[in-house]
Amino acid sequence: MYFQRLRDLREDSDMNQTQIAEILFTSQTVYSRYERGARTIPVEHLLILADFYGVSTDYILGRTNNKKLNK
Repeated sequence: MYFQRLRDLREDSDMNQTQIAEILFTSQTVYSRYERGARTIPVEHLLILADFYGVSTDYILGRTNNKKLNK
């Protein structure tokens, strides 16, 4: 699965892959594989990114187009 939204969110935040990888305590190479869909993103990383960007995990996964969290 290809996560275009991961790339879009990162670019919208004016961040590079290395900066996001540091937040996840992983390497830029591993994070790049998430964006390309070459590696499955672990749930822990998905949750960290959803919190960081202020969006739902469903938005990142393409299950909804609504960025807002339901609270």
